[in-house]
Amino acid sequence: MTRFANPALLALLALVGLFLYVEFRLTARRRPAVRYPALATVRRAAGPGAAWKRYAGPFIRAAALSLLVVALARPQAGSGSESLLTEGIDVVVAIDTSGSMKAEDFKPKNRLAVAKEVFADFVRGRTSDRIGLVVFAAQSFTQCPLTLDYNVLLELSEGIEIGMIDETSTAIGMGIATAANRLRESDADSKVVILLTDGRNNAGEIDPITAAEAAQSLGIRIYTIGAGTPEGGPIPIDDPVWGRRYIQVATDIDEETLTEIARVTGGRYYRAKTPGMLAEVFGEIGELEKTKIEVKHFTAYTELAPRFMIAGLALLLLELLIAAFVTRGLP
Repeated sequence: MTRFANPALLALLALVGLFLYVEFRLTARRRPAVRYPALATVRRAAGPGAAWKRYAGPFIRAAALSLLVVALARPQAGSGSESLLTEGIDVVVAIDTSGSMKAEDFKPKNRLAVAKEVFADFVRGRTSDRIGLVVFAAQSFTQCPLTLDYNVLLELSEGIEIGMIDETSTAIGMGIATAANRLRESDADSKVVILLTDGRNNAGEIDPITAAEAAQSLGIRIYTIGAGTPEGGPIPIDDPVWGRRYIQVATDIDEETLTEIARVTGGRYYRAKTPGMLAEVFGEIGELEKTKIEVKHFTAYTELAPRFMIAGLALLLLELLIAAFVTRGLP
């Protein structure tokens, strides 16, 4: 990017053109000081290339003046840069790992496997948000604290398995409490919990609504997701005698409680009946909780005037040298 700090001064270039006009006009009218009877005598006296010697001075002087005028106009070369100002969002995703998440109604995978894939896509779609991960079943714990290191977060999410906590029950209230505790000290402009479950609260010391009210008092918004097909799905059972067998389990989501959790905190409840719907839900939440980025552009300018000034003075010096040593013998 190039600009002139004083572009109005470029009008002085018209004076350079006027100088050339006057110079050659006067030269044409100038009478010779000595008369010669024949032009051949003059040509031999002037030597070869006498024409350029005669006009070199005015053209060099005009070029020098043009460069000096450009220098007065202060040409500047700019290099742009930008600064990103973000309104940060802290997000904790709480995923149910109770036994019912083994249900293979999200064919060909079970609910937990699909939830992990959708979570990974959600993480890859973020840029400057801190994200944490909580898992819960009969109890809850933090699988990954809030972090900007998405690679580490994705590695830890791969390690989530059913059975890493007592899978016989579901403590939704504990899951909310653990997620909210990770956000308690956050100074982000927006604090969000995304809670995914396929069941209802039947364990834990904290009631889900009480946990939601505590989260709301901390300025935390909760989006709840009920995952699973309406008809439920088969769950594999490994029997030491008969081997692996499947039992059909109905989907039992406490939509009323999940809806109330979201309402209390200013969030929203979503029902995801297929893997595609679950991906859409995370995508919609991602758009609702999108980091706002303000871009400020800055341009640093470098003064080019000294270069033009040096070039103009060099041409004036060249014109003096030519006048002194080359064209001094011309009449």
